[in-house]
Amino acid sequence: MNPPVLTIDGPGGAGKGTVSLQLARRLGWHYLDSGALYRLVGLAATRAGLELDDGAALAGLVSRLEFEFRPDATALRVLLYGTDVTAAIREEACARAASRLAVQADLRTVLLPLQRARARSPGLVAEGRDMGTTVFPQAPLKIFLTASIGQRARRRWLQLSAAGVDARLADILSDLGQRDARDGSRETAPLRPADDAVIIDSSDLTADEVCARILGHCKERGLTDSAGLAP
Repeated sequence: MNPPVLTIDGPGGAGKGTVSLQLARRLGWHYLDSGALYRLVGLAATRAGLELDDGAALAGLVSRLEFEFRPDATALRVLLYGTDVTAAIREEACARAASRLAVQADLRTVLLPLQRARARSPGLVAEGRDMGTTVFPQAPLKIFLTASIGQRARRRWLQLSAAGVDARLADILSDLGQRDARDGSRETAPLRPADDAVIIDSSDLTADEVCARILGHCKERGLTDSAGLAP
């Protein structure tokens, strides 16, 4: 029997990261942040002096990519070749690079095995933009988490400010709008809810409230019960 997979897709700033990490801890499952993976590729490519549209070079880079996701009590640490790059990949330059990489069909194909290999017992929480539509289409529970673009921009601004990154709210709002347009219109794996996804608008919900709703759906699908949740 394959391990269960819970996919959480949605646009940037909808709260996927906070919610997904909290769910992974509560369920005691593994965690995949596909957005961080694309950011890692962008960061590694930039540091190696590669062009972001050089498919052959990027495929070679991916074949040698060494990365690790380490969720701790409050956040996710991301390592690239053994070095902590958590702060570096959250900068807007990396976000823009990830969005450019995400439209490349060949690169997405190369990354598929890396992502699917994360599905291990007892289960996986997979966060991204095409987890339920492309990477794990057979997942028993698919969530599409969204929010108004104004709320998403404010959340991203607060996140960056807390990390000590100087950012303007107007610039973030503009970047999110452009990324939404690119992600939603790309030919390969566009951002959209899976046909059988549960859509949750988090604009007026806290992360705890979103998690409670998703855990309720997990219980309804028989993926877990209240007694089986990790403390």
